[in-house]
Amino acid sequence: MLKVVATWSGGKESSFACYKAISVGLEVSYLLNMVTVGAKRSMTHGIKSELLLAQSEAMGIPIIQRKTSWKDYEKDFKEEVLKLKQFGIKGVIFGDINLNEHRDWDERVSNELGVEPLLPLWEQNYTKLLEDFIKAGFEAFVVTLKANLLSEKLLGHRIDREFIKELINNPNVDLCGEAGEYHTFVTDGPLFKKRIKLLEVEKILNNGYWFWDIAKYEICCK
Repeated sequence: MLKVVATWSGGKESSFACYKAISVGLEVSYLLNMVTVGAKRSMTHGIKSELLLAQSEAMGIPIIQRKTSWKDYEKDFKEEVLKLKQFGIKGVIFGDINLNEHRDWDERVSNELGVEPLLPLWEQNYTKLLEDFIKAGFEAFVVTLKANLLSEKLLGHRIDREFIKELINNPNVDLCGEAGEYHTFVTDGPLFKKRIKLLEVEKILNNGYWFWDIAKYEICCK
């Protein structure tokens, strides 16, 4: 069984890519998340690092959180993967769907490290991808959105068929949010042994983005 590490943002793509990898027999031994220098939030989605730790606990898969900056991101990422190679890691899972510059980076960095780049979601149909995500039993909520592209009413919305209907006819928005139109946080699903229950959230508007900031939560049995 091929041992791999999954790049982790806490959102729907990283979760679904991890799930698909496990479904075809890969052993996801670790999650890898790059966090801000202050170690308070994820570099890519801005989710609180403690929430990603909660996901790791709920899934039972250890997470590695590496402090970094955009300047040092690639160097720090490589250092962490090289460390994991000593524990038998042979591949890295990425959640990219259709941005060629992202795939180019995934493949170049993986090749330089001597590991296999794995992109289980690559070039899948957006609508089918979201529908399959929902059918698989994942629970995820919109935690960030661009205020000039999406309505505030979608903040905190669960990723469900109603959400797909809201976005599918919007010509200015990528249905899966690949260009950063929105980000999600996954609280439950087939990867999870326990569920993350959200208890207290706050809406914040900052620098043109709406944030659904999760202030209180608990890890509970399903």
